[in-house]
Amino acid sequence: MLPIDVNAAQNVALPEELKSDAELLDVHAELMGMERSRDRFAAVLRDTIDQLLNGEATGRYDWEELFKTERTHAGTLVEINLQREFRFADGDAMDYRIAGTEVDCKYSQNFGGWMIPPEATGHLCLLVWASDYESRWSAGLFRVREEWLNRGGNRDAKLTVKARHRDKIFWLWRDAVLPENVLLHMSPADSKAVFAPPSGQQRLNELFRRAQKRRISRNVVRTVAQQKDYMKRVRGNGGARSALKSEGILIMGDYDSHRSVAEQLGLLVPGEGEFISVRVAKRRPHHQDAPYVMLDDDAWVVATAHDIPEAAPSLPSHTK
Repeated sequence: MLPIDVNAAQNVALPEELKSDAELLDVHAELMGMERSRDRFAAVLRDTIDQLLNGEATGRYDWEELFKTERTHAGTLVEINLQREFRFADGDAMDYRIAGTEVDCKYSQNFGGWMIPPEATGHLCLLVWASDYESRWSAGLFRVREEWLNRGGNRDAKLTVKARHRDKIFWLWRDAVLPENVLLHMSPADSKAVFAPPSGQQRLNELFRRAQKRRISRNVVRTVAQQKDYMKRVRGNGGARSALKSEGILIMGDYDSHRSVAEQLGLLVPGEGEFISVRVAKRRPHHQDAPYVMLDDDAWVVATAHDIPEAAPSLPSHTK
């Protein structure tokens, strides 16, 4: 079966009003043509949410813990951080100028909740949504027309897109994966156990013990450690990597050599600034065809519940 070109399929499904909108199509093509645009867009949203939570100082990891004023500020931060990442030119009337066209940026934590000011009528809007609870995000382009909007009921007379006219949004990415907020998606019992110890080092040890086989971002480490030297608390020489070695737990970072170990074990591969932990065991007949990696002259596999804990091997030297 031939692969489906999602963007081509979407173009076919576009309403006629959008197929003839040259500016919208040009802006769409410009954004889609940028190097690694989807991954960079997702990273900006992840970093912006983390910036608002400010876990290192507050220990927060749940959007609901934000003050109302902080949530209101989210849209401005998304707008600023996207411009920094993609270096969009300033617009005259709107936020950006992309492919020579004025584009306003609107973010909402609630899908469909974009608040569009009257002065944006006739212009293009970049509509952005992200949910930490669903680990999903979307971004699309919308030509602001009065007949496609609900009348504003707030003091600023801001408008929202009518539900029946959301088909007029030309999606760049729809329900794309947002890098996971591990702390938010842990079980309540695990989360409570992670934050129970009094010291940052003990909390990090518990995090890597309980959140195995999951990508753990640098921000999660910051939030749990709540210490300036948080990275030191992960590494060997007294960090979590040393503390958990006796339990058979490896902690791979974003070094190429560590990524290779994770890949050979069949695990998710840590991205930039990420870690992944797993308990391993020496390869034995009952492991059958399980993926393995050679470390310290032995073959190691991901441990099963039946494997008795044994000291983990050393990871390869750090090479980027």
